[in-house]
Amino acid sequence: MSIRSSLLTLTFALALAGCMENDAQRGLAGAAGGAVISGATGGSPVTGAVVGGAAGYFCRDLNVPGCRNG
Repeated sequence: MSIRSSLLTLTFALALAGCMENDAQRGLAGAAGGAVISGATGGSPVTGAVVGGAAGYFCRDLNVPGCRNG
């Protein structure tokens, strides 16, 4: 996966993940979004799912604005 695809995947996964109520939901949403975006940009959907899932799951721990438990 290229740097551009990785950054795009991470950006959209974090945006998607902020809408959920807990870490597990954000992780699943991030994984789904990451896989779709990565596949659409020519990257590996599996890698996109891993990156997106991690971004979604850990966004609250990283103090990403809008990412908190409801």
